[in-house]
Formats: sequence, C-alpha cells, structure tokens
Amino acid sequence: MKIVYLYTALVTIGGADRVITNKANYFAENFGYDVTIITDSQGDNPPIFPLSPKVHLINLNIMFGRQYGHGLLLRAYYYFKLMHKYKRLVTHELNRIKPDFTISTFGRESDFLSELNDGSKKIEEVHVVRQYIRNFHRIENLSLPYRFIARYWRYKIDKSVKKLAAVVALTQHDADEWQRVCHTAYVIPNSLPFDDDKISDVSSSKNIISVGRLSEEKGYDLLIKAWAMISKKYSDWKIHVYGEGLLKPCLENLVKENDVETSFLFEKPVTDIQKKYLSSAFFVSSSHFEGFGMALIEAMACGLPCVSFNCPCGPADIIKDNEDGFLVNNGDVKELSEKIAYMIDHPEERANMGLRAKDNVKRYSETVIMEKWRSLFNHLIEQQ
Repeated sequence: MKIVYLYTALVTIGGADRVITNKANYFAENFGYDVTIITDSQGDNPPIFPLSPKVHLINLNIMFGRQYGHGLLLRAYYYFKLMHKYKRLVTHELNRIKPDFTISTFGRESDFLSELNDGSKKIEEVHVVRQYIRNFHRIENLSLPYRFIARYWRYKIDKSVKKLAAVVALTQHDADEWQRVCHTAYVIPNSLPFDDDKISDVSSSKNIISVGRLSEEKGYDLLIKAWAMISKKYSDWKIHVYGEGLLKPCLENLVKENDVETSFLFEKPVTDIQKKYLSSAFFVSSSHFEGFGMALIEAMACGLPCVSFNCPCGPADIIKDNEDGFLVNNGDVKELSEKIAYMIDHPEERANMGLRAKDNVKRYSETVIMEKWRSLFNHLIEQQ
C-alpha cells in the first residue's frame, strides 16, 4: 500500500503536525505501508516531530509565504503563479510514486486535487470543522472583494469534494455537515500521541494548563476574564498557556488590564507537552470552536479532568460531563470561572475525575484509531 500525504510544512508545534507525523510513522512502522509526505514550504527546516526513517519526506520548495506583504492584485498574481508551479510538481511526484491513496488536509492542493489523474484515490482529512475551514469565515467579514473570494473558494471546495473517494471528519457533527455536499463522509477521530501508565498527581498540583494557538478561535480572552473573577481567592494557583500566535500582544495586555500577570502565564510551545500535563491539576479550554480537541484527549491520557466550553465540535464527544470533566455553556465566562473554582476546591473529586478521564480516553488509543484507517483504505479499494 502506497500513501502520499500533501501538507504545507511540518514546522509547527501543533496538533495537526503531531497527528500527521504520528499517523505516517504508524502506517509505515506497523502496517508496512510505503508512506511519503510531500510539503510545499518546509524549506531547510527539519520536521518538528521525529519522522520514522521509513517515511519519505519530499519538499517541493514552493514557499507560499513569499506572496504575503503585497496588495491584493499583486498577491493574487504571486498566488496563482505559485499555485501553477505547485500543481505541476505535485502531478509529477504522484505520477512518479503512483500511490494508492493521496491524502490532503484541505490545504491549497484542494483546489486541484480531484482533477489529478494519477490513478490514486483522493481523500480529504478534515482538521477544522467545515464552517471554519481555511479561515473563510474571517475573510467573509472583510471588504466586498474578499467576501466574494471567500465565497468563490467555498463553492470550489464543495464542488471538488463530490469527486473525492472520501472526506474524513473528526466528529459525527462535522461529517453530517460534509454529507450535505457529498456522500462519502466518514468519521475517524484523532488518536492519542502517547499512551502509557504515567498519571499526574492532580490532587496536589496547583497548576492549571491550557494548550493551543494564541488565535481568535481559542478564546483566551474569555479565559483571562474568567480567571480574573476568582484569581484573588486562589492566589497560590497559576494558569499556564502553552502556545504562540498573533494575538499574544493583545492577550498580554488583557492579562495586565485584569491584574493577573503573576498567575496567568504564557509559555512557549514544547515538543514534550506530556511532561507539562503530568505536572498539572486539570486542563481548561475556552475555545469558540474546535476541529476536534486534540489537547483534551492528550490531557485526559495523563489523568487530567477537563473544563471546556461545549463548543462545536469535539468537546461533547470527548468529555463526559460531571464524570471526567465539565462542559460549560459555550461562551459563558461566569460559568467557566465557577467550574474552575469547583475543580480547585475539590481535590479528591478532581483526582477521581482524572482517573475516569484516563480510562475513558482509551477509546482514542492509537491501535483503535489506526485500525479504523486501515479499514477505510481496504473498504475504498474494494469499491474499485
């Protein structure tokens, strides 16, 4: 079995990079698949997470970042010029490798993927829910030309997915959304990146952890406000947020405005996030929306209960409310602060929730999830 992944670059300490790397490694090491990852903007950077020597990495060196910093017309010129080169090189590589499956994560190649006649079955792997894919929701709120562009690309994607062998969503809710435009949507969640007997002593730690990009969808402005409501009562507790992003200066200012500089801390992303989970008491998520909630299952695998907004999509699939964590009405800052306070005030219940979390999250073990992928591949081949 030959598998090709198309992905922009493995250079981010984030969920998607980790998921794709782990999946490629597992396919190659455990299933014996011939796996290749083709990137367009890797440059000279090594993959942020280690790749198996059995996985091939090809960088086409398109470097799409060079289009930015220009006006709309000049940027469009560079974009289409780079896209023409990208399509030509991807076509060449697929014809050379002759894969059974070509998998995209709704990157730029989605614009032409279904048009390629290299003989492989095309799969789109969704890491962001359909409504928010490729940040079209933000572009639609800009001026009229941008709004037109966003709606045009939404139309192109919807037209393209009808020709794919499969669209793989992370939740049933999102799969149902894709079923509106195609009839080949499947559900395969992400798998745990680590699975061992290590468990945090959640009853004694006074660290609260959150992990994610410092961007709009993660809602850290709401978490800061929630923490400000109760932080003085819990002066010996700290919230550690691991992530980078464009909103960092704004969020740091908000921390100062709410007088929580000493207890609400932004930390640099780390490759070994498991160590940080294992030194924490519980996990908190304030996201407006999620593609799945990778950090939630990572935290639960380390025995952490979770407090999360019940946002679309993912948290309600992962957390069993009042059993291994709390689901909070989406955007309700007051309720979020109350559930954080409850977790702090009840160390014994927190510990019991953590044990249940570690047990419940086993349904996302690597073995279970990768078998779902193997079953899908075999199913699609049988349809030939």
